[in-house]
Amino acid sequence: MRELHFGRKGAEKGQAKALVVFLHGYGADGADLLGLSDVLAPHLPGAVFLAPDAPEPCRGGGFGFQWFPIPRMDGSSQAEADAGIDASSADLNAFLDARLVKEGLTSDRLALVGFSQGAMMSLHVAPLRPAPIAGVVAISGRLLRPEALTAGAVVKPPILLVHGDQDPVVPFESMEIAGDALIKAGFPTFAHVMKGTAHGIAPDGLGVTLQFLKEKLGL
Repeated sequence: MRELHFGRKGAEKGQAKALVVFLHGYGADGADLLGLSDVLAPHLPGAVFLAPDAPEPCRGGGFGFQWFPIPRMDGSSQAEADAGIDASSADLNAFLDARLVKEGLTSDRLALVGFSQGAMMSLHVAPLRPAPIAGVVAISGRLLRPEALTAGAVVKPPILLVHGDQDPVVPFESMEIAGDALIKAGFPTFAHVMKGTAHGIAPDGLGVTLQFLKEKLGL
């Protein structure tokens, strides 16, 4: 199992009422999203925010990290991508379990907020955990293995899908595909379209994320 390095902000250790974990996109790092806590924290009293770096250096170049390789971007094979998904899922689950223990919290006090590849990981990992988490916010992502949802889901936490309708990286249509699959599989599913937004997080998307987190975490 690979150890994930991370940044932390928010409530002091031993005083946290909830845990929000940010999962970054391909080629980025945890610091890329941890700054969102500066906006969210005043409205989520008692929350602690963590942002781990993905476990692998990005094969597509640069100084960032990846959760798994992307064949069309780095020349990897689909087998390598599948193996990367499985390995990073195990790493991420171990990280979440350890941090919940460290913060003295249970799974129902955990929320995942993922962007792009991090959103894909959030949607993939949360349904396979042994206990349900409070919720998942998946921004500009897609379902990695939609066919496995119905048969493989262990738990069905509430999901918020957020996507820009001008996204050139992860097609906007990915949100509808994910939403249809999640609803069919019985997940409480919500969606928000960031109009005129490309591959990023617009203020309205962050606002909807905040409201979702406040409601699901009860803060």
